[in-house]
Amino acid sequence: MWRVVALLVTISSIAVADKKSADPDPGSFDIEPPLLVPNRDGERLEASKSSPDSASELDVAKLEKQFERAKRNISGLDRLLRIGALSKLEVEQRRLRMVHLESDLANARLIAAKQQMLEKDKQAGAGEIAKAEVSPTENNLALAIEAAHTATTKREQAEIDAAQANVQRQQKLFALGSARKSDIARAEQKLAGLRAQRN
Repeated sequence: MWRVVALLVTISSIAVADKKSADPDPGSFDIEPPLLVPNRDGERLEASKSSPDSASELDVAKLEKQFERAKRNISGLDRLLRIGALSKLEVEQRRLRMVHLESDLANARLIAAKQQMLEKDKQAGAGEIAKAEVSPTENNLALAIEAAHTATTKREQAEIDAAQANVQRQQKLFALGSARKSDIARAEQKLAGLRAQRN
């Protein structure tokens, strides 16, 4: 008798499943509805292609925001290190990131200053503006070159300092038995590569 009941339940569930698959719910869709705001990424790409000046201004503005955020985050690192919320390695990495952002920002400003100088030169060559109007742009370019050079030097030194700290860290870990000789060799090789690039 139980076999008959189980057979009837199985047959009825198969019949219900066939009915559902043959008659889909009128509220369900077989296709995806279109997006309400299509091609938003495409519009951004077209805008950046159409005006490279606005794209470089956006890059500079974005880098400025990231740099300011990194500067704010750096201010409390010593306290977080003292209370044990961050490790010394994390603090070093955050400081190195701030130096990298500073260098990237200085280089982006240099590119923007070069573009402005090219535009002013074209306008002065075409006679649209006077030569006296070009000199402030030349001064801005000179300042941007100097700032980019200083930031690049600072970045190289920070990378070398971080590599030296890593070599010392690996040597201490090896003395404690937590690192291998290959880790020390890799850290020393990276330090030597950074020093060779600088020279």
